[in-house]
Amino acid sequence: MRLTFYRILSIVLFSFALPFLTTAQSVDDITPKPVEVIKEARGHVTIDEKAQIVFDKQFGAQADFLQEMLSAQTGLNLQVYPNTNTKPKASHHIRLVFDSKSIDKAEMYTLTVSGKDVTIRAKDTGGIVYGIQTLLQLFPLKQVKEVRIPDVQIKDYPRFAYRGMHLDVVRHMFPLEFIKKYIDYLAFHKFNTFHWHLTDDQGWRIEIESYPKLNTVGSWRKETLIGHFKDEPARYDGTRYGGYYTKDEVLEVINYASVRGINIIPEIDIPGHSRATIAAYPELSTRPDTTWNVATTWGMYNRQNNVLQPNPATFQFLETVFQEVADLFPYEYFHLGGDETSKIWWKADRVSQQFIKEHNLKDEKGLQTYFVEQVAGYLAAKGKKVIGWHEILEGDLNTNTLIMNWGGEKEGIAAAKRGHQVIMSPGKPLYFDHYQSKDPNDSLAIHGYNPVDAVYAFDPVPNALREQKLERYIIGAQGNVWTEYIGSEAKVEYMIFPRMTALSEVLWSPREKKDYADFKRRLKKTIIPRYTFWNAHYFRNFEQWTVEK
Repeated sequence: MRLTFYRILSIVLFSFALPFLTTAQSVDDITPKPVEVIKEARGHVTIDEKAQIVFDKQFGAQADFLQEMLSAQTGLNLQVYPNTNTKPKASHHIRLVFDSKSIDKAEMYTLTVSGKDVTIRAKDTGGIVYGIQTLLQLFPLKQVKEVRIPDVQIKDYPRFAYRGMHLDVVRHMFPLEFIKKYIDYLAFHKFNTFHWHLTDDQGWRIEIESYPKLNTVGSWRKETLIGHFKDEPARYDGTRYGGYYTKDEVLEVINYASVRGINIIPEIDIPGHSRATIAAYPELSTRPDTTWNVATTWGMYNRQNNVLQPNPATFQFLETVFQEVADLFPYEYFHLGGDETSKIWWKADRVSQQFIKEHNLKDEKGLQTYFVEQVAGYLAAKGKKVIGWHEILEGDLNTNTLIMNWGGEKEGIAAAKRGHQVIMSPGKPLYFDHYQSKDPNDSLAIHGYNPVDAVYAFDPVPNALREQKLERYIIGAQGNVWTEYIGSEAKVEYMIFPRMTALSEVLWSPREKKDYADFKRRLKKTIIPRYTFWNAHYFRNFEQWTVEK
């Protein structure tokens, strides 16, 4: 069959245009998997630099965020306009629409590609951000002139209300720009909470004006352990280490997170894990005549004194400091720690024993509960609710406190049966500081083995609670990143990816849609290229190391 001149010319011109005419990524590759996807066969919407981002007044900051992300990812620089009665000049649009009528769930969004527009509808910041993240996954990770997005309807919302990631900045501290990058990682994966662990035995990482020695003394340790804390003999690097985030820096992070739909929960850990506190203010310790150092090693429980004494100065300190920090953070929840509080120091302390007797407390567990409820009261005065690690249930605690369970199913079930809302964060498999391989040459970790398939297989709701119709008490789950053995940004990334991606699908997608084989397909096809686009490190041998190996 002979080709006409014009047919040949069209083929040649089309071949030159190929680098710039790009079809969108498949909706089948979206991670985490959406609740509902309806593919339409009839057409597509073309997004090029003539298209506009049009936003309802509630979503102005998110429109700017979309513009920035789309430009970085594709090179397309779209103009941003508020939605007014003026007829738009562009022929195609990305519309961010506030809709409290058809959107009937918190954090829900719909994404519709039809006619001349891509339209994302939501009734809150989270919903619009998640719709934007889904849309960004439909665009390629390369510079383009235009992208053709096939018509589609997506309806999506999370399975769990709480979807968190934690970062310990005490054992090792990270620059402000990395904290922002970490928040970007959360937003992409549709997490909604950043748990910022700010104080512990090894340092105090937030500016406190009312007790300045928390920063001049408590934020600095004279050196840091080398190797594992169980190694003998212990070795140290001899280098002073520390620092803290100023209030201005904290507010900068809070504002950055707010645009991306991320709530921030600060953690000030008491009444144990307080060595940095008593180093700065020895009068708050069970041995006030002792000069304490900020801890230079890990694993303090029962090995070195790190608890607060129940005395008037201590409770004044707690009220002042917790309320000062509460004034910074807008989110309603505040984490007070409460874990690994060794009772041996209170048992050996005359003042603590007298306090237990005078306040008719049953024992040292009752004293721990007293601390928790006092701080809960201080925070309530600022409109805050309390979260604590599951050990705070050792005493008779009221059910207003939200429990973060780092133990196993047993502890989570017990908390739920006592009427507490529970965030499941079990060490196995959601401690991302644990090993993800059994390779003896892998980078040092504390212990454990949490491969990515174990994370993906995890379900936050124990079967026992489902059978007893108590699953409503499990509000979500969280991945934890403790940094005793994570001293760099690169290693944080190496330890969270791809486990964080697996957890995102556990917490977002319907349980019946989980499919590990398909998850691995999407991981290799679209998510790992995104890690590369971010210049992020990640664990590459996730297929080699599984639960069974």
